[in-house]
Amino acid sequence: MSELRVKKRDVGATALLGRNGHPQIATPTGGNLSVVTAASEPGFNPLDLLYSSLAACLALSARIAASRMGVLNRFEAVEAKVTGEKSEGEPARILRFDMRLTISGDFDEATKQAIAHEAERICTVSNTLRGEADFHLSIA
Repeated sequence: MSELRVKKRDVGATALLGRNGHPQIATPTGGNLSVVTAASEPGFNPLDLLYSSLAACLALSARIAASRMGVLNRFEAVEAKVTGEKSEGEPARILRFDMRLTISGDFDEATKQAIAHEAERICTVSNTLRGEADFHLSIA
């Protein structure tokens, strides 16, 4: 029997912020993003990035779920919308994530529900947010 090989992707992000301007985010794979800070500024702020990570992970996981369930041939698209409720006091944090999956394809309601719940179970980001990941801070 052949061994399944999973290609590992370099992961992580580095934020650089000078005295003025916006944080600049870079990934080890060459991704770059300028982070906005003002409420009216177009673009991604840190919370948008958190919600975006969850939304992208759920969308990808929904497609994986449809494939695992053997219904990918009927899968057309998925839209994952994520919002939430931020605390008003300290410590600043998200109190609740609101996730809505709109699954398009030739599916009955029960199959859409199954895909959505399996997507949430598969998603690394939702699993991490629900878990108790350790945080290790070092100073260079």
